[in-house]
Amino acid sequence: MHNTPFPSKRAPVFQDIPNEQWNDWHWQLSHRLNTVADFEQLFPLTESERKALSTPGLFRVEITPYFASLIDPTNPLDPIRRQVIPTEKEILPFTGMMEDSLAEDKHSPVPGLVHRYPDRVLMLVTNQCASYCRYCTRSRLVGDPHQAISSRDFDAQLDYIRRTPQIRDVLISGGDPLTMAPKMLERVLTALREIPHVEIIRIGSRVPVFMPQRVDDALCDLLQRFHPLWLNIHVNHPNEITAELAEACDKLTRAGIPLGNQSVLLAGVNDDPYLMRKLVQDLVRIRVRPYYIYQCDLVEGAGHFRTTVAKGLEIMEALRGHTSGLCVPTYVIDAPGGGGKIPVMPNYVLSASSDKVVLRNFEGYISAYAEPDDYQEPDESLIAPYKPAVPDPQEGIFGLLSGNELAIKPEWFDQVHLRGGQPPRLSADQQKGKALGSGEDEEKSNQT
Repeated sequence: MHNTPFPSKRAPVFQDIPNEQWNDWHWQLSHRLNTVADFEQLFPLTESERKALSTPGLFRVEITPYFASLIDPTNPLDPIRRQVIPTEKEILPFTGMMEDSLAEDKHSPVPGLVHRYPDRVLMLVTNQCASYCRYCTRSRLVGDPHQAISSRDFDAQLDYIRRTPQIRDVLISGGDPLTMAPKMLERVLTALREIPHVEIIRIGSRVPVFMPQRVDDALCDLLQRFHPLWLNIHVNHPNEITAELAEACDKLTRAGIPLGNQSVLLAGVNDDPYLMRKLVQDLVRIRVRPYYIYQCDLVEGAGHFRTTVAKGLEIMEALRGHTSGLCVPTYVIDAPGGGGKIPVMPNYVLSASSDKVVLRNFEGYISAYAEPDDYQEPDESLIAPYKPAVPDPQEGIFGLLSGNELAIKPEWFDQVHLRGGQPPRLSADQQKGKALGSGEDEEKSNQT
């Protein structure tokens, strides 16, 4: 990729490193910075940073020389510095803090595999990263040598996927899969591609951002053998988009790999509408589609990174309509307790009647959209081939809309409303509370 508008930086302390070494990802990994002495070669540490780095049991600190070079040494508030250098705020507890805030362990039928959504799973294949984000959702596992993914775990993950045919989409994460040895990564991808019902393979990685040197021709040749394969990277600030990252993304896209980006909304890093607009526009320039903006999780050590949800909505107001739809990600809250990703967005539907919907645009322009008065549902013969043979137990709200269920009730609902009594004799027939669905049931109902 030639004539990139993005900068290339190397800290003065690394200027004498030969390019052959600097551009070798093995060298980047083996020369990561992790001590007070290492960082003081780049910039003076604050007392808060020094205290955190000296605290026993702190979440692992490792930063590649490349990524450390992007830090402005004169600015203690530098947004890249804030993401990777700990402060004593990391030690402080906060309301709502959890070790496993997304309840991933609760949704793991086998170690290292999370099956929360009906047709897809998250497969954790390593607990190692090129550098370690201070807000890491999986800090309970990542970077800890005692939490390594074993061969037995890997085999159990594959066995579960093989015997669960509704799984069509596998997201490989960790840790970071692109830190794995090429042969191990190839083994993972080969095993998944041998499972007939696995249609899509996705990789979640921050390696192109932390260490773009890893994205070489050999890696691209390896990945493109396993299409359809998608890759999501993780960029939080425009300063992370460099000439090196642009080149890495160019190589990946030329290998036919679609790229998406997942950002986390972080206080003091990217919690500004104009900054986020610049970020998503720059991502599109390097052919990376903004995919998600995550509300920061309630994970230990991340309390000082949290923003209000209102700030996230303000950012979305500054994106939708103000820039191309291609640049607009989905703002989500990964619900505590394992509820999964819940999209959050400004309300563009103001009201509705039986024949009109009142809408507003990003400018505040309000208009009425007339509903059709002759719309009919598609004929059953057209949609029957696409309906699942077995009802989806996670149908949720869609089940209410389709008439399969009348209500979604908490487990305790019926018992509480008995007020300590016994179910009445007349309630023994459970069909009384069933909603009439569509198709045959509806036709029978109309005939009676």
